[in-house]
Amino acid sequence: MKISTKGRYGLRILIDLATHDPEKPRLIRDIAKSQQISEKYISRLVIDLRRARLIRSVRGVKGGFHLAKRPDEITLLDILETMEGPISVVDCVRSPEKCKRQALCPARDIWTELNEGIRQLTKKITLDDILNAYRRHDAELGITDYCI
Repeated sequence: MKISTKGRYGLRILIDLATHDPEKPRLIRDIAKSQQISEKYISRLVIDLRRARLIRSVRGVKGGFHLAKRPDEITLLDILETMEGPISVVDCVRSPEKCKRQALCPARDIWTELNEGIRQLTKKITLDDILNAYRRHDAELGITDYCI
């Protein structure tokens, strides 16, 4: 399993929204500038984040995006599965029909256990945990900005 730019940038978008005033929606161009991601790419990613109800859009002159939930209610699993699809270290874990040998495979139980371990770990980590880790790290270094 490899986390693509979709997963990494989805997390960065949520971090950006979480670190700015929740009363003032963020424009895509502001997120793009602070995260150094193209506006075009962010425009595509926010669609998935909005569909998953992780962010909300506000229309109008003072419109933009903000978190739809508190950071402690958004898990890393929510983010990754929104951006990447269901976590699966190998195809047969999520779709046993893809492998003709799945019933005979001695490694399938190991892959299933590993997959479940990853799911459980990412379910425990919240956006709030990630924000706190970055704040601690940055405070130790005397940095007031962040980048992933």
